[in-house]
Amino acid sequence: MAELWIVSLIWAFSFGIIKDSLSSLDASFVAAARLLLSAIVFLPFLRLRGVPIRLRWRLVLIGAVQFGLMYVSYISAFRYLQAYEVALFTIFTPIYVTLINDLIEKRFDLLNLATALLAVLGTGIVEGANLSQSGVLQGVLLVQISNLCFAYGQVLYRLLMQGASEVRDTRVFGLLYAGGFAAAGLAAVAFTNWSRVIPNGNQALALVYLGVVASGLGFYLWNRGARKVRAGALAVFNDLKVPLAVAVSLLFFGEKADLVRLLVGGGIVLAALAINEYAAPGLRKAITREQPHGTSF
Repeated sequence: MAELWIVSLIWAFSFGIIKDSLSSLDASFVAAARLLLSAIVFLPFLRLRGVPIRLRWRLVLIGAVQFGLMYVSYISAFRYLQAYEVALFTIFTPIYVTLINDLIEKRFDLLNLATALLAVLGTGIVEGANLSQSGVLQGVLLVQISNLCFAYGQVLYRLLMQGASEVRDTRVFGLLYAGGFAAAGLAAVAFTNWSRVIPNGNQALALVYLGVVASGLGFYLWNRGARKVRAGALAVFNDLKVPLAVAVSLLFFGEKADLVRLLVGGGIVLAALAINEYAAPGLRKAITREQPHGTSF
């Protein structure tokens, strides 16, 4: 469990570091640099012998969406939002995972839709007074694009690897980062004003932290720690980074927030997530028992 605590704290500081040190740099450049460093960390573990060519390219494409497009959108949002806001709005990801699963399985679950709408209500309360400000709505939408990319990549990766059970994740994970770097790199080539991209010492250290520590070491420790705890504890730690990141941004990086709106709206968003991850499965089982044919809503 110690590994999960360490990673949760590492990731909690990432939001504030991006906002404080890197928001002035082009988002595509930051995403590409971070993913290049992450890919270098995972390259020593890459083992492609016996991995079909078609599977390799699918993993690269998944990485392009899950990491490349995700990081470009995510880092762009810091131009318009404070770090605690970006952290809070990343909580939509597991809700999107559930909705995308429903879409792929061609079913409609009213409970999943209700949790998504509840999360939107919470977001509206947190940002209600700020939506008229320039760029705030754009920032919120960028975070949601990021969440959708990350959720879609997770669902596709799980489905793809279910059909390739003989391939260990560590053997091919570098392909995801390679695809992510390719997508972010193309965005950087197309949109970055390279004459203005001159990272100073603090920015270079921040990029190393994000690429090597937060992504490289972080994912390794997370996967190792995940094998040592029960599923319920792992689910709690998946959610823990959000309130930790909000607290770190307010306490360590000096960000200001309307605490009443944050507590009320953030509480509603957290409640939506709790329903989605913990209450919804039990409710669905109860509904299924009452409806012998398992009708979906």
